[in-house]
Amino acid sequence: MSENTHLSAETRTSFGKGAARKLRALNKIPAVIYGHGTEPRHVALPGHETALLLRKANLVLTLDIDGDEQLALVKDVQKDPVRQLIEHIDLIVVRKGEKVVVDVPVHVEGESFAGTVAMLDATTLSVEAEATHIPESFTVSVEGLEEGTQILAGQVELPKGTTLITDPETLVVNITVPQLDLTSDAEGDETAEGAEGETAEGDESADADEAAGDDSTSE
Repeated sequence: MSENTHLSAETRTSFGKGAARKLRALNKIPAVIYGHGTEPRHVALPGHETALLLRKANLVLTLDIDGDEQLALVKDVQKDPVRQLIEHIDLIVVRKGEKVVVDVPVHVEGESFAGTVAMLDATTLSVEAEATHIPESFTVSVEGLEEGTQILAGQVELPKGTTLITDPETLVVNITVPQLDLTSDAEGDETAEGAEGETAEGDESADADEAAGDDSTSE
């Protein structure tokens, strides 16, 4: 389960790209908090501590904003596409006991039957859960499962208080046997045969040239 995590946040009064760059130079991350009909609150979060916490999905933060405590769910994290540094964070106001809809990662554990592979078709499941009790992930065991076995969303075990939103018939894991790529082998054989044919034609041409040379010499 995800845990509430405390962070100190500072109210921002300067906006724009220039102000954001100055904040990031001070190892702080610009963020905005909105929801529940409240006015958006622009804040700055401590860079290093926030980056460490964001390794978890669907993180709920307890923010201390100038002495005012606020629960907020991380909705979106914007990163520099090259350096992967966090540039901005969107947060949604949540309250204790409130339910939210989130996408939770799916992980596979165990080894399927020898010679088969477990294909993960759905990497996340959409669920409704209490904001302060969001599952970090769902684990699906494939131990010993044989070819043709399929695990659907409705078969994934969910914690108490969590409701599946994804279609229960959605394929999550499929146990298959890897197929050999016979096409590439056939193409390789055809290429080899073509090369052999060209070599044979070359040899015949060379023999003909030699014969013609012998005839001209005798004349």
